[in-house]
Amino acid sequence: MNKALPSYSGPSPERLRRRKDVGVVTACILSILFFLCIRGTAYFNLFNSTPSHAASAVSRCLSLELAPGPSADFHKRKQSDRYVPGTKPYLLKNARIWTGAENGTEVVDADILLDKGLIKGIGHVRQSTLQAYKDDLVVIDVRGSWVTPGIVDLHSHLGDASSPELDGASGDDNSLKGPIQPWLRALDGLNTHDASYELSISGGVTTALVLPGSANAIGGQGFTIKLRKTPERSPTSMLLEPPYQINSSFLETAEHPRWRQMKHACGENPSRVYGFTRMDTIWAFREAYNKAKQIKEAQDAYCVDVRAKNWDALKDKSYPEDLQWEALVDRFSRLDRIQVQVHCYETVDLDDIVRLSNEFQFPIAAFHHAHEAYLVPDTLKKTYGQPPGVAMFATNARYKREAYRGSEFAPRILAENGLRVVMKSDHPVLDSRYLLYEAQQAYVYGLPDNLAIAAVTSTPAEIMGMGHRVGYVKEGWDADLVIWDSHPLALGATPKQVFIDGIPQLETPHVVNKPAAWQQRPRVPNFDKEAADAVKYEGLPPLTPAKSDSGVVLFTNVKSVYKRAGGDVQVAYTSGDADLGVVVVHNGVIACSGGYKSCVTPALLGSAEVVNLQGGSIAPGLATYGSQLGLQEISAESSTIDGYVYDPLLQKVPAVLGGDGALVRAADGLQFGSRDALLAYRGGVTTGIVAPTHRRFYAGLSTSFFTGAPHKLEEGAVIQDVNALHVTVRHFGSIPSISTQIAVLRKLLLEPGEGEAGEWFEEVREGRATLVVEADSADVIATLILLKREVEDEFGSTVKMTITSALEAHILAKEIAEANIGIVQVPARPFPTTWERLRILPGHPLTEYSSLAVLLSHNVTVGIGIEEAWSARNTRFDIGWAAVEAGGFITKEQAIALGSTNVEKLLGGDIDSEDVHDMVVTEGGDLLDFESKVVGVISPRRRTVDLF
Repeated sequence: MNKALPSYSGPSPERLRRRKDVGVVTACILSILFFLCIRGTAYFNLFNSTPSHAASAVSRCLSLELAPGPSADFHKRKQSDRYVPGTKPYLLKNARIWTGAENGTEVVDADILLDKGLIKGIGHVRQSTLQAYKDDLVVIDVRGSWVTPGIVDLHSHLGDASSPELDGASGDDNSLKGPIQPWLRALDGLNTHDASYELSISGGVTTALVLPGSANAIGGQGFTIKLRKTPERSPTSMLLEPPYQINSSFLETAEHPRWRQMKHACGENPSRVYGFTRMDTIWAFREAYNKAKQIKEAQDAYCVDVRAKNWDALKDKSYPEDLQWEALVDRFSRLDRIQVQVHCYETVDLDDIVRLSNEFQFPIAAFHHAHEAYLVPDTLKKTYGQPPGVAMFATNARYKREAYRGSEFAPRILAENGLRVVMKSDHPVLDSRYLLYEAQQAYVYGLPDNLAIAAVTSTPAEIMGMGHRVGYVKEGWDADLVIWDSHPLALGATPKQVFIDGIPQLETPHVVNKPAAWQQRPRVPNFDKEAADAVKYEGLPPLTPAKSDSGVVLFTNVKSVYKRAGGDVQVAYTSGDADLGVVVVHNGVIACSGGYKSCVTPALLGSAEVVNLQGGSIAPGLATYGSQLGLQEISAESSTIDGYVYDPLLQKVPAVLGGDGALVRAADGLQFGSRDALLAYRGGVTTGIVAPTHRRFYAGLSTSFFTGAPHKLEEGAVIQDVNALHVTVRHFGSIPSISTQIAVLRKLLLEPGEGEAGEWFEEVREGRATLVVEADSADVIATLILLKREVEDEFGSTVKMTITSALEAHILAKEIAEANIGIVQVPARPFPTTWERLRILPGHPLTEYSSLAVLLSHNVTVGIGIEEAWSARNTRFDIGWAAVEAGGFITKEQAIALGSTNVEKLLGGDIDSEDVHDMVVTEGGDLLDFESKVVGVISPRRRTVDLF
């Protein structure tokens, strides 16, 4: 039975009256409060004698007490601030993980759970946890592959110096408005359409600190970005923990301030731009810091009164601040809220900045480039606060005076002195896609493996103030990971997949299935003596090789011998691991190679110098082309280079030279004994081929030379006086036009010409000399194919043509092969530097084939070259990398030919005689291995053996 509800007739009149009275009072109070809120603190101050700006002043002064960095409960977050709704969770099973913990020595075999943009778990994830995801979870069995944090680049100009380089849209990284400009921000020039983002991600780069350039002493503020595309498509949406100041002129927040980055530069760069001496630059620094210090002292004095509530003293005063200087003023915060990144090379500059840091009491996050830092580690340790990190290249050096004493052993030496080492790209100076390669080279030359991987992950993350979320594989950190196809320090290591904020970045990755041995850390040679000599000789150790004391040299424990054969490379001898062979060299000529018993006699043992190769190899010496090696010592110093040839398309050629019919020979300007040439020689590059240095269409006649020669008069120093005739057809800012250059080339090839130029173009059209054309655009290459056909039809000859650079040649691989044109690709790993190079074929993991592989598959004769002289020494790694990426498509013999015989014959070299070409001796492996070390050169031409 339902129970009846009690009746309700409403409140009594007395209760209504009381309620009305309370309502009136409440309304009055709320009205007063609302009135006070609307009018601000002005009326409040009638009763408290407090100035109108008191609340703002208190807030501003309190904000000065907040330390930078994450909040105390940061790692309690359930999802990343960069999480994209709808992103699926991922489980990576059976991973071998380099976590970054324990100084980079921790490696664990485990699973990794990614969700909400974070690493949610590492180890064996409970089944109940997995079941909670139901069908949303994506499971990837990585089958023992290495997994590391995403690569972190501490020094990049991605977006600000964007690619391809264009006249109106690429140079937003430097300002020429003055030497001191802390108020500028790299964010304001960040181009989201830079072609580099996808390429760099494909190399495992997930985070980059984008810095202003180095034209200014203080160039402005840098910003940390994640490289993935965002739904917002804006520069701001790419930022990682952006400083609050990007949306506010001055910091007023109860949150912990986020790290800010400031770019400084000293030495040649600001000096060159502003006509400064080093004295001028350091004074500009001191003046700027003193200005900022004065503002900060005024702020501190102001806040003393605020804390004391001394409002009478502040009645007519506002908080001292200046929008132009606020970033540098923040540098003086007691809690040090700005990471100072300093571009500095030489000892004098490093010492200057260390003294500056002590004068104005600020720490330095890192010295960048710092080519002489390894010579003065104790000086760096005197920096105010704590020793800075050092961000450097591995082997990129000697391009200007400041870099002349740079050493490949610098990372190792600095680490041994307790300094933090970072490998950086300075993108696009080096393509950051291959930043891991910098760490690999540092490892080869002695940096411990744990520190080498840390140098591109955890160490830069810590130095930029982001170590709480990137640079490690830890629970609660950002889900930025790379799955590698081999050990990260193995040559050619390539991502199978890259995650940024838990989002996979490679849609259809192409990878090579590498043998199990590639998952192991590679062995590397011992360079203890060389590292010690680098310091002993202050960066300039002797590089001239010693000649064998004996006419007979016996190389033992030889695993393989490769030799030239009709312009190709073939295996002459190979042995099993248990039965290594020997090679006998008599007066620079290989007399015998094979088994011990068949080559060695008691008499030989008594007279021979014995060298144990420990499983090494002997192969043809490599050849380099594309840089000005042989015509320069320091590219940025005009007094150390041969100089530029006249170009009749742009200027009047002196009659005394022969007028427009003149042709310059590179052989006349050769310089021997340069450090780059001798380092190349020690890297197995015995032949340099170089054309005259030129700015536009006209070049001249190339020459080939022996990289180990001390001077031109030594026997064999000039291998071939004239190799080929060289021109360039590309965009030069529209003057002269492409069509003009082709018209000139057509005229030179089809019509009789004057002087030496006329004679050599006749040699070309008759098929007796090689024409080398530098070009990249597939459209230009197509026109050259038609022009070659036109000349051949006219004269009934076969024109020998080679196209160099040629980064779009793969588009016309079939047509190039049919036209019998050779290709020397420069560089070996393409990058879209200019519009003419935009259509590159990047290779793994973005495309199934590389441009080299496509050309070779069409039976095009291909060689590789370099762009800068310092990189000649790395030619053997370039061809080794090409072989690795081909995944068995090319043999070791073909790979060696890419950097030796192919280069020589494509550039007009005489390759018919096998017995006059140098052979390179390696210890511990063959020429293509990280594990090997070049220990000698066998030189039949000079009848000797050089030993290193």
